[in-house]
Amino acid sequence: MLPLLAPMSEVAGRMAPQAGAHCLENAAGGMGILLGGVPGVLPARVVILGGGVAGTNAAQIAIGLGADVTVVDRSLDVLRRHVATFGSRVKTAHGTRELIGDLVTGADLVISTVLVPGAAAPKLITRQMVAAMKTGSVIVDVAIDQGGAAETSRATTHSDPTYVVDGVVHYCVANMPGGVARTSTYALNNATLPFVLALADKGWKQALADDPHLANGLNVHAGRLTNAAVAEALRESFTSPAQALAA
Repeated sequence: MLPLLAPMSEVAGRMAPQAGAHCLENAAGGMGILLGGVPGVLPARVVILGGGVAGTNAAQIAIGLGADVTVVDRSLDVLRRHVATFGSRVKTAHGTRELIGDLVTGADLVISTVLVPGAAAPKLITRQMVAAMKTGSVIVDVAIDQGGAAETSRATTHSDPTYVVDGVVHYCVANMPGGVARTSTYALNNATLPFVLALADKGWKQALADDPHLANGLNVHAGRLTNAAVAEALRESFTSPAQALAA
């Protein structure tokens, strides 16, 4: 669990179905369908890759809007939690490569929320999958801050949020929570204040020693990389936070 990232993941997850619903409109280049449908017309098929904090919040909003929602994850415990939370309103699938391909190509909206802490996001959506998707379908790549989960993803901005590849609308805005800065600021302050007070009251070494979450946030100390994923990505040696602080 990344406690300081959690509120931003909640915000981005909740924004993703909103962004996707807008991109599905004709004026935005989409196929012109309403996410929740109407009586007599089927709702949009939404596939959410990753069932963590962002994925859970994305599912909550997409279900609330009336979409046909499938959550994909490699953890059965995560999928059980979604079923316990949303019941029959959500479908769940174990994330094999073949199944992801089938679901992505049949979806109207794909929301990718996959996260590997400190490392690049895995490329779960290949160029071939994108080419096989329906014209006017949409990818919202929440994972773009870690490089994106689609091979066709590249970072965009809030002022120019989308582009089209093979007829598929890509929404790949980096720092999605920045679009709702007031909400994001309050949410982040709620999460960070206890850690700031601990650092101020105890000093940084004692605060890290007392709180494993805070210690896990240490990336560099005295010129040593103390985050395993960062060290691996940079091909540098890794020193555990405990070792670095004891030196």
